[in-house]
Amino acid sequence: MHRGVSVYKKMKISIIAVGKIKEKFYRQAVEEYSKRLSAYCSLDITEIADEKTPDRASAKEETMIKDTEGRRIEKAIPEGAWVIALALDGKMTDSPGLADKIEKLTVGGKSHIVFIIGGSLGLSDEVLKKADEKLSFSLLTFPHQLMRVILLEQIYRSFRIIRGEPYHK
Repeated sequence: MHRGVSVYKKMKISIIAVGKIKEKFYRQAVEEYSKRLSAYCSLDITEIADEKTPDRASAKEETMIKDTEGRRIEKAIPEGAWVIALALDGKMTDSPGLADKIEKLTVGGKSHIVFIIGGSLGLSDEVLKKADEKLSFSLLTFPHQLMRVILLEQIYRSFRIIRGEPYHK
């Protein structure tokens, strides 16, 4: 898998995430992985405003909330980027599989990968339709703040795998 460093330094990774990270420990983890990733790629994180979800929201209200957040997400997706939406019904993979995906996209000429993390209700149907693929990390549900940390760690691990550098299994 090990390719030249220059191919990956040109790689841009963007994360579009609904909601702000409020907890200091999550922010510190995001900052740490962002710093580590700077050796491998250009990283950009865009936070999209989340909508307040009323207690006992109806299905119609939930759809309206996801659609509102979805329109904000769609405006933030850069033209020409390969879009991977994180979704419960997405394809599951392991860490070497994600590394292989990133490597194949890069070697195949994709220089910009965008990962999208929805809010507490998930992603709108429109955002899911616009995604080039859907990825699931687990059947479990994670808070979107924690998911951002998990995603960054896995992207970092992917670059370590691609470069043939040690990583913990």
